[in-house]
Amino acid sequence: MPMHDWTRVDGNIYHDFHGAWIYAMRGALNCGVLPKCYYALADQVMRTFGPDVVTLQGPTTNGHGHPHATGSSGAAVAESPPKAQVEARAVKRPVERGQRRLTIRHSSGHRVVAVIELVSAANKGSTAGFNSFLGKACGLLNEGVHLLVIDPFPPTARDPHGIHAAIWEELTGEPFEPPAGQPLTLASYRAGDELSAYVDPVAVGDPMPDKPLFLDGELFVTVPLEATYAAAWRAFPSEWRLVLEAPG
Repeated sequence: MPMHDWTRVDGNIYHDFHGAWIYAMRGALNCGVLPKCYYALADQVMRTFGPDVVTLQGPTTNGHGHPHATGSSGAAVAESPPKAQVEARAVKRPVERGQRRLTIRHSSGHRVVAVIELVSAANKGSTAGFNSFLGKACGLLNEGVHLLVIDPFPPTARDPHGIHAAIWEELTGEPFEPPAGQPLTLASYRAGDELSAYVDPVAVGDPMPDKPLFLDGELFVTVPLEATYAAAWRAFPSEWRLVLEAPG
């Protein structure tokens, strides 16, 4: 299933697919991808943040989730480093004194460990929207919450080198230059004092690699982006599928 050119349709049409893909990912995560002590919720509001999918650690009988538990299907979380086209590590720049800190909590008290953010055109369509998204992403990572960012939109004047370059420079002060001809971004981040990024630039027409979602330390599960995208696409209105599949 190739990545489509979502600039061909307006925001309302993409929003419909956005929601379907988010719920497909939530279903996959809760039906065997995540260990039993974790669960995913869509559109969970955390203070001023409204992430697309949050991964929460639920309680066990002793009140604490166990990061080494297996998924409901019996598949264990992975411990070996994931693979990506670009891998980078850097020490985060310290948060300046007086800068507003972002504390992320779930209303039930369950610990938020990871967030999946699916970028929309509105996130990059204005300076305010872009700064809000960038602040949200960096705030999560500064609070130790792991992050997966999926950006199916090309760079703009606000992120001329893509969304990962903006996040990476904001957090580490280091630049990132994406490869030519692959303007879209799939980026997984492992939070911590040493920030790790696993980045796969893609282009319209490319298949989507599945991406790691970190849970605790080096432990991660693999989010089936290809399969969940295809599931959302099958239920997408045929009129708009024709628009997106039309040549050039």
